[in-house]
Amino acid sequence: MNKPRYALIVDDHPLVGRGIAELLKTFELLDATHQVSDAAAALELAARLGEPAIAVVDFWLNNDTSVELIGQLRTQYSQCAVLVISADASAEVQAKARHIGAQGFIDKQASADTFGQAILAVLGGMTYFDAQASTKNSAIRPYDVPVTAAELGLSPRQGQILALVLEGLPNKRIAQSLSLSESTVKEHVTGILQRLGVTNRVEVITKLRGRRLVI
Repeated sequence: MNKPRYALIVDDHPLVGRGIAELLKTFELLDATHQVSDAAAALELAARLGEPAIAVVDFWLNNDTSVELIGQLRTQYSQCAVLVISADASAEVQAKARHIGAQGFIDKQASADTFGQAILAVLGGMTYFDAQASTKNSAIRPYDVPVTAAELGLSPRQGQILALVLEGLPNKRIAQSLSLSESTVKEHVTGILQRLGVTNRVEVITKLRGRRLVI
């Protein structure tokens, strides 16, 4: 006998999670919906019930991102479609959701019809990212969106140097901190600027505003 196909809803606002669960029931695509408010409860439920057909996960969860949870779901449950939701529909959040393997993203303020389109798309093996959502005003986010050096197209060493550049350190101080020659640091900084498409350190800081470099 096949296991019931269910939706896992992860949102730290109970009323929002309950509303999503009720909306999902109207589509009659799944056998059940289960709502939890944090990552630990989500993973425990999935371990107990088996792989979800879809996980609807709030990007900002308990004042932090749900990046780690989404990564674990994608690793442990390869057939589970992940739809990220958020009131923060900025381009940075959508790009991060796509990069960590989510099949879709939808603004929490989207209509029920739009939500249904997204659900049908990801359950059908397609992707759904609403380009128009990123043009709307985003909510004030509790933290900056995490980004790695690799996501910026930089090497690990360039990532280390960029982190110190963002702290305002000059090349000489960076060289001393990383036990490198000043000329080597200068070469790396030049490469970082070129890769990011900027010409100076002020533009680097401006370009990365709203994002937090993770080393």
